Amino acid sequence: MKKTNPFFQGGPYLMGIVNITPDSFFDGGKFNNINKAVEHALQLELEGAHILDVGGESTRPGAKPVSVSEEQDRVLPVIESLKSAGCRAVISVDTRHAATMRAAIASGARMVNDVSALRHDPDSINVLRDSDCLVCLMHMQGDPETMQENPKYKNVLQDVFEFLSSRMACCETSGIAKSRLIVDPGIGFGKTQRHNLELLAGLKRFQPLNVPVTLGASRKSFIAHAAGEATPEGRLPGSIATALYGLAKGVQIFRVHDVAATRQAFAVWRAIENLP
Repeated sequence: MKKTNPFFQGGPYLMGIVNITPDSFFDGGKFNNINKAVEHALQLELEGAHILDVGGESTRPGAKPVSVSEEQDRVLPVIESLKSAGCRAVISVDTRHAATMRAAIASGARMVNDVSALRHDPDSINVLRDSDCLVCLMHMQGDPETMQENPKYKNVLQDVFEFLSSRMACCETSGIAKSRLIVDPGIGFGKTQRHNLELLAGLKRFQPLNVPVTLGASRKSFIAHAAGEATPEGRLPGSIATALYGLAKGVQIFRVHDVAATRQAFAVWRAIENLP
């Protein structure tokens, strides 16, 4: 029997961010050991996270890459501990590296979230073809270290749509079923302020791909440019506003730092929308 993507219908679904890194733009260093990361992840699940996205390599603008072994040393014990703790949320691994994908899947991850859309490591397609994991394909122009150095597009909405469509086709040709795929337009990944706003305004453009869409805009710098709030710590209201806009545009999955606050905002939105 063909499996269906559990995040395609219904929702919204919340993906809680679990960064086990010293240099992530908002929470770098806050959960940079196994116990703190596991405690944080379980708290996000308690707050309503449907997915826990565990990452060991920062992909903020200008971030330096880390070795695969260091990345695995960070994420694998957390994934294993979450499974041992009886975590019921879908565990996702946020990685560009095939070896980490393979090891994380063996440790209990059921989803791979790759900012390179499986382009960074040629073996990624093979690893995922041989699994039944969900796969989130994100658009990024360049790489994290250089992506904000004068990004350019002919038409950002169309260019990102065509990129994601082509990556989906590559996956399907390689044996990864469309029913396992999720897409993410990659807010802040090789985009100017104008690019980010155009993508957000045009989120419905991605519906014809007929797979779940993820929006990862939490605490990002475009909020500061739009609202004048310089620090990530002060960008929660803008994050909630963006998530609500995405919800109205049909986005299914929201990758957020603040699960409880976003969940409350969505509950109020739904109560108003569903008023008989």
